[in-house]
Amino acid sequence: MPTLASTSHADTASFQKGAHRRSGVIRSILVACSGNVVEWFDFFAYAFTALYFAPAFFPSGDPTSQLLNTAGIFAAGFFMRPVGGWLFGRIADRRGRKASMLISVLLMCFGSLMIAVLPTYEQIGVWASGLLLLARLLQGLSVGGEYGTSATYLSEIATPNRRGFYGSFHYATIIAGQLLAVLVVAVLQSFLSSEEMKAWGWRVPFVIGALGALIALVLRRGMHETGSAKHRESPMSGTVRGMFAHRRETLMVLGFTAGGSLLFYTWTSYMQKYLVNSVHMNPKTASAVMTGALFIFMCAQPLFGLLSDAIGRRRQMIAFSLFFVVGTVPLLHAIGTAGSAWSAFGLVLFAMLGMSLYTSISGLLKAELFPAGVRAMGVGLPYAVANAMFGGTAEYAALWLKSQGIETTYFWYVAVMSAVVLLFSLMLPRSHQATHLDGD
Repeated sequence: MPTLASTSHADTASFQKGAHRRSGVIRSILVACSGNVVEWFDFFAYAFTALYFAPAFFPSGDPTSQLLNTAGIFAAGFFMRPVGGWLFGRIADRRGRKASMLISVLLMCFGSLMIAVLPTYEQIGVWASGLLLLARLLQGLSVGGEYGTSATYLSEIATPNRRGFYGSFHYATIIAGQLLAVLVVAVLQSFLSSEEMKAWGWRVPFVIGALGALIALVLRRGMHETGSAKHRESPMSGTVRGMFAHRRETLMVLGFTAGGSLLFYTWTSYMQKYLVNSVHMNPKTASAVMTGALFIFMCAQPLFGLLSDAIGRRRQMIAFSLFFVVGTVPLLHAIGTAGSAWSAFGLVLFAMLGMSLYTSISGLLKAELFPAGVRAMGVGLPYAVANAMFGGTAEYAALWLKSQGIETTYFWYVAVMSAVVLLFSLMLPRSHQATHLDGD
């Protein structure tokens, strides 16, 4: 029979072991997410500085043509994501998550550094535009690979009863990257004139991004590998054929991402333009509304991750999709007739908190559907395809429908895609059922 002293010693040892495990998980999450922040900072920095560097690479004399050219290169980066999802998913499943995440952040560093030091059209002619396109393609490739691998890594290092909480930092850091890009550009605009921003100021965010990527690269070198040699050596690991052996799960990732990405870009990227173009809000006020809402949205992710640990991923996804099936059209109409910036802020924030039901568990939700040998590929490739098709076209579709005088059609389009997410949410396993992560 154990004595009181021996029992106390065992409890202390168990507590210390658990505390060590938790601190190790938190450290690994911070290391993994450092690269995630940098990747998305770099990606959004392009969008926020395009107004200033467009004349340096496309000197047509027509500002609209210049912005269209830079927007076209932005879109090209977006559509490189499926290639990145396939390439880095294959590397992660066959060579390890760590190798994939190191190469991904190194590629982003190289792309940002290229943009930061690129000669202008005046200096090297059309080569300047071509090299800008190449740098953007590298960034798109990197971002496409980062999502699936980092989501897989975070889901695999998390403790089973707190996967939702730990996994929520994935999207929190995506939003953090976006907010940091906004902040850096805002600071530069405060200290530099418009002429200085066009001459050299636009290069500063890309220098910061490249340096941040180098720091993330150093941090990631100390990451622990989560995949096993047994899983990596299987002939089906990291292959599209292996992924399609799980057709139902692949289709579910496509469905979740199609609706989820459309909603995310509607309430983040497009919403600022909606506030200016349709609500007729002052651009600076609209920026303040969106920055405040995005900050709270970012901070809310861990809370909704904890909620999923308590109620289960299936229930949370059903609640998310029902929220937007019912609420999308009324919310967008209400924002369109908002009488003040504060009322618009409250409505946008309410919608973003509804979005948090999905974004907090987005990566984990998909990782739980696949076995280890094809997990990074299964999460990354279908996500990148659906994200490019629905997330990447969200803003264009909304603006085109507005130009045709049928803006509200876009509201119904988003609501219908939310219903698609609901159908796939009903296919998720129930809380008491084990997932592939439990079987690793």
